[in-house]
Amino acid sequence: MTGSAVKILVVDDEPPIRKLLRVGLTAQGYEVQEAPNAANGRQSVADGRPDLILLDLGLPDTPGHDLLQEWRDEGLSIPVVILSSRTDEAGIVKALESGADDYVTKPFGINELGARIRVALRHRLQQQGEKAIFQTGGLSVDLVKRIVKVDGEEMKLSPKEYDILRVLAQHAGKVLTHQFLLKQVWGPAADVQYLRVYIRQLRQKIEQSPDQPHYITTETGVGYRLREPD
Repeated sequence: MTGSAVKILVVDDEPPIRKLLRVGLTAQGYEVQEAPNAANGRQSVADGRPDLILLDLGLPDTPGHDLLQEWRDEGLSIPVVILSSRTDEAGIVKALESGADDYVTKPFGINELGARIRVALRHRLQQQGEKAIFQTGGLSVDLVKRIVKVDGEEMKLSPKEYDILRVLAQHAGKVLTHQFLLKQVWGPAADVQYLRVYIRQLRQKIEQSPDQPHYITTETGVGYRLREPD
């Protein structure tokens, strides 16, 4: 994506939100396209694929979830960041399970959104060339040798603790839903309580202050996010 501005498509029916995003993201060097509804969003993608889509869930003609599912069913791999109301936890989870890369809740700061956009774009690139060693701050995970270190000291993790950390590291910076993590580590029928117990144990081993986690943060009602790599 070097050599030209990253193109972002904003699909949102609220003119003030679109204006805020157009002004704020243009100032950050992005090229912004706008679509006030799902029909225009479909057309914009068909006319020339953007590098990333910002998608509102509450569109007037087609629900954002359905539009996202439609794009993913068609094989569209463009990163999608959801724009959602703060009370729409179930909608956020549904969108993430349908293939969204991240979400921000309204009202949001443009700097926070810019950070989410950079993580989503970088994550797609990392998937194409995954590194053997993940590093963020003092935490390192050797994905080949299965060695986890914090500030140079090796941590002894149980197999399940390591599996959870491995999945988080492979998607670092991106929020992973409870169901996604359960399916990856235990299978589809597992209880979310297993996950909460193991996350608590994992934090006890890798966090300096487990009650105020620095590496594994909780996305309330949605899932967990590992701090993005250095």
